[in-house]
Amino acid sequence: MTETVLIVGASGIVGSAAATVMGKAGWTVLGLARNPTAQEGVLPVAADLQDPDGLKAALAPHRPTRVVLSTWMRRPTEAEMIRVNGAMVRNLLDALRPAGSVRHVALVTGLKHYLGPFEAYGKGAVPQTPFREEQGRLPVENFYYAQEDEVFAAARRDGFSWSVHRPHTIIGKAVGNAMNMGTTLAVYATLCRETGRPFRFPGSPMQWNGLTDMTDARLLARHLLWASTVPQAANQDFNVVNGDVFRWSWMWERIAAWFGLEPAPFDGTIRPLEQQMAGDAPLWAGIAKKYDLAEPELDRLASPWHTDADLGRPMEVVTDMSKSRRLGFLDYQPTEDAFLDLFARLRADRLIP
Repeated sequence: MTETVLIVGASGIVGSAAATVMGKAGWTVLGLARNPTAQEGVLPVAADLQDPDGLKAALAPHRPTRVVLSTWMRRPTEAEMIRVNGAMVRNLLDALRPAGSVRHVALVTGLKHYLGPFEAYGKGAVPQTPFREEQGRLPVENFYYAQEDEVFAAARRDGFSWSVHRPHTIIGKAVGNAMNMGTTLAVYATLCRETGRPFRFPGSPMQWNGLTDMTDARLLARHLLWASTVPQAANQDFNVVNGDVFRWSWMWERIAAWFGLEPAPFDGTIRPLEQQMAGDAPLWAGIAKKYDLAEPELDRLASPWHTDADLGRPMEVVTDMSKSRRLGFLDYQPTEDAFLDLFARLRADRLIP
């Protein structure tokens, strides 16, 4: 049977990688967005997750067998995040119900499942690392939990299986994405090189010295494909990381070297990128004009606030992959290669010089 996957967030870091991997697997790929962008191998579905009637009309001609939910909407408070993001998942699954075609729904969340939401990110008691799926939920409100609950309720009602995927910080290529460390660091390094500024690590001493891990979007896409097709992964939650660990004191030098920079010594002072890059939009527009780059708007490429949230954490964050390994997912991706591959792709696509 030919599979048809509906990817919600198909133009984002996760969704675009999933579209590539699933398309290569021979699946028909539908990409749902309010304003779909042209993507090779993706059939666009224009719909707003906050408009239930419009969503039902847009999805009526389609019969997807698999769904990947890889989008969310940022709001000022966690209560509002819960209301809006929970409703979007509910509206989507309600709209798909009449066709009765869906057999599996994969939801992408993240390590805020263990660390807490943005309002309480990394504050208070944090479960022991490495994070394991068996640790469960924190006793706080979290929009990830609301998204999960909507998937679980619809699965019980409609009889499809589900999987939840919790990546750490994702390395991947996307323009206009709200959480994009790899491209943010590439833009920051380019600004430092072009202006002569020191290439300073912006985060905390704990992140500089402690162990951490990350998730390549391409590995996450393969994990989504795997969990959507093998019986042993049905109705399971999974951590998803590359499989290696590193210290930023080591990685920072390698990123600097790729851009031809000498990294500034780290003196333990936190220097957030949001402050360092606050006035850089005109500078980036000038760099884009000088090198004929494809994207002159800095805020379409860089998300300093999110990179600061990760690199400023006061605790070590590493993630256990044993559950996936035991069930048969054995893929591995060196994180240094993930960064350098991304930088090369950004240069090839004229997003950095």
